[in-house]
Amino acid sequence: MPQIRAFRGLRFDPEVVGDINRVICPPYDVISPELHRNLLARHSHNAVRLDLPEVQPGDQPDDRYRRAARTLVAWRSDGSLHKDPRPSIYVYEQMYSVPGSDLIRRQLGFFGRLRLESFGPEGGVLPHEKTLSAAKEDRYKLLRATSVNTSPVVGLYEDRTGSSIAALKAITVLPANADVTDDDGVRHRLWAVAEDGLLAESVRSLLQAAGRQTITIADGHHRYETAVRHRDERRANKSGEIDPAFEYVMMLFLETTAQPLTVLPTHRIVRGLGAGGVASLLANAGSLFDVKPVGSRADLAAAFASVDLASGGEGRFGLWTRDGAALLRARRDAFEPYLPQGGEALRRLDVTLLQTALDQLCGIDTAAIAAGRLAYSKSVTDALDWVTAGRDGADAAFLLDPTPVPEIAAVAADGDLMPQKSTYFYPKALTGLIINPHEW
Repeated sequence: MPQIRAFRGLRFDPEVVGDINRVICPPYDVISPELHRNLLARHSHNAVRLDLPEVQPGDQPDDRYRRAARTLVAWRSDGSLHKDPRPSIYVYEQMYSVPGSDLIRRQLGFFGRLRLESFGPEGGVLPHEKTLSAAKEDRYKLLRATSVNTSPVVGLYEDRTGSSIAALKAITVLPANADVTDDDGVRHRLWAVAEDGLLAESVRSLLQAAGRQTITIADGHHRYETAVRHRDERRANKSGEIDPAFEYVMMLFLETTAQPLTVLPTHRIVRGLGAGGVASLLANAGSLFDVKPVGSRADLAAAFASVDLASGGEGRFGLWTRDGAALLRARRDAFEPYLPQGGEALRRLDVTLLQTALDQLCGIDTAAIAAGRLAYSKSVTDALDWVTAGRDGADAAFLLDPTPVPEIAAVAADGDLMPQKSTYFYPKALTGLIINPHEW
């Protein structure tokens, strides 16, 4: 079973850096070049300088990682970052509007250290998504240079007793150690809770509940696999340390049965079909789908506007080309001969059905995807705009419903991996609220 521990985190000191809002940032993998420039300009101590260090003129390939390490040392030396005196867990609350709706949700979890283990059928930590080698190499070089986790892996666990959420809610009535609002309007609050303090029993309860069953990685697969690689290399050096901190990774633990989590769909934009390819797609779509023409682009967009109103997992898709719009409903019996090998959970996923359809109807296989024939967008409007304008050769957009959280866990439990860009958990955990140093 998973082993989870409290730790002494690094946190920004507002008396030194000022407004914490100005030094936090999103995780590296959702930062656009424009946002990166804005974050660098926002504050000299913005955490983006650690998590996504900039490339400067004249840099050698790994100079930016070494610069991040020097920056970290400098910030610890001048008091910008301080290390908490006692091992703690860090309770985390996010208040946000569900995209495309007026619904306000509250998401609760806690940061702790998870003991690393290699993936396997008998393991206590399961992945659900494939990773990219380039992203892993980037995260590895940063981790090797800095020896800290700047952003967390996000893990899902089940506690059907309800004790986890009750304990978290009880802690959040206390004054928060940090209270910030990000650029998307999401409010983030953080509480440092010492494992030997007045709330020691709550800490023990949360650690035990999260470690009682298998944990499914929701976000941060690249960070997790990188941490395992780093651990293995450190082990090979035979440091002689007993239970060294590099055996662990920082994780945000989210309980899935007592609170709704938001998963956004990632829509697919198909490039390079040409007029003939689009005509073939429209002519043959009926071999796999029940096809219902939609009156307008606006009607199609409205059908996929709110992720909260879409249950997902029902084989429903939107199709937009410059010839018009349609709603598609998968006929599962027609898909059966073409589905990939794997468990039933993987084979029934909407993203699996769509990938199969793209292969059969458009000739978009894994090699074509690797060659850039697909683009991706979280925004319905953006996906449709790509095709309307023919941007970068875009000829068709497929809109999806979100993947239900139980389906994600079921795929992981079967030992299968979902296609890339299958899930996008929202909101993201901020970088800079808490940092995990590889030390005790």
